[in-house]
Amino acid sequence: MQYWAMIFSLKRVSKGILRLALMVVLCACPESRILCQESSTGPVFSSPVLDLGMVVQDLDASAAFYGKVLGCKEVEGFSVASPFATSIGLVDHMDVTARVFLLGEGEKQSRIKMMSFPKAKAAKSDQRFIHSTLGFSYLTLHVMNLDASMKRLKAAKIPFEGETPVALGGNNALLVVRDPDGNFVELIGPRRSAAE
Repeated sequence: MQYWAMIFSLKRVSKGILRLALMVVLCACPESRILCQESSTGPVFSSPVLDLGMVVQDLDASAAFYGKVLGCKEVEGFSVASPFATSIGLVDHMDVTARVFLLGEGEKQSRIKMMSFPKAKAAKSDQRFIHSTLGFSYLTLHVMNLDASMKRLKAAKIPFEGETPVALGGNNALLVVRDPDGNFVELIGPRRSAAE
């Protein structure tokens, strides 16, 4: 009887090892990790660019944080008159003026579209933790040199969250900070020096 129990237990362990091996392969090969997609033969999206619309309390303070401190490049923004912005359901009878920041060079870059509505008296979301509020909880920016980012953050007196930076393997590390409105921003990139 013990023999069969041992064989059965080994089969369970083998299945566990196979599952673990499959997880490792899936994590190591991101191109094979598509879990769900429209069943069409062509691409679903016309562009790989992701634009993020961000409403902030103080437009100048947030623009300085994302531009000067984090290193995003500000480009020409845009304005939308109240009638049109209201007609598409994004605002309640307010003009939209957005400042736009790019994450890189070239045409196909993700953008942060930043705007403020002082008359709206918007409430801040609960940002104690990323699980405190439903919806988008943090922004991840992949940087070329995490040490240079850390130097700019320290010069701007932006505190690091938790026990970050933390090593991710190789010389890559993760750093978490908050923007002027308290939103989490994750910076991931290589450490160029051992000094923090």
